[in-house]
Amino acid sequence: MSPFRSARWLVPGLGLLLVLALTQMPRLLQIPAAATSIGGPFDLTDQRGQAIKDTDFRGKLMLIYFGYSFCPDVCPTTLNQMVQAVRSLTPEQQAQIAPIFITIDPERDTVAQMAGYVASFSPALIGLTGTPAQIGVVSKNYHVYVRKAGTGANYGVDHSSILYLMGRDGKFLRHFDGTASAKELAAGLEQALDK
Repeated sequence: MSPFRSARWLVPGLGLLLVLALTQMPRLLQIPAAATSIGGPFDLTDQRGQAIKDTDFRGKLMLIYFGYSFCPDVCPTTLNQMVQAVRSLTPEQQAQIAPIFITIDPERDTVAQMAGYVASFSPALIGLTGTPAQIGVVSKNYHVYVRKAGTGANYGVDHSSILYLMGRDGKFLRHFDGTASAKELAAGLEQALDK
């Protein structure tokens, strides 16, 4: 076979490969990357001064909100919606949910501060604090945006406003926007409890 005859098939073959690459490459680029995990282990302190781990809540759903007690508006509004949603459920359903508030301002949100703050919402609300390092780890694991705003004793803290619903096994189920109504939260909780 002459080299010219085999080269005659080479050009159309390369053309076909080029067409396939140009038509299929965009589809390959659209394949989503692996999902980023949300959540993870934590070892914090509750409003009674007791050590609390994420594993203490196995078998229950955790509804977690990150904020701080000195927050002027967003945190109290969201916590009110959260507490109202849980209260609207039956006592049997409520027993299967751990409503949790984790501070992002551990310097000011001491155990005593958290005790008074969460009590103003509901005796069922669990307030968690810890060292700045502990809070930093849990905030990172939940992908919470946190940035100190201002200086002095009355500084603010900019933060994301998301409620995280974690399954009975501690794994992420879904999130709710911080502006979700009590009715929306309750519906989401009921749906998760039915699974």
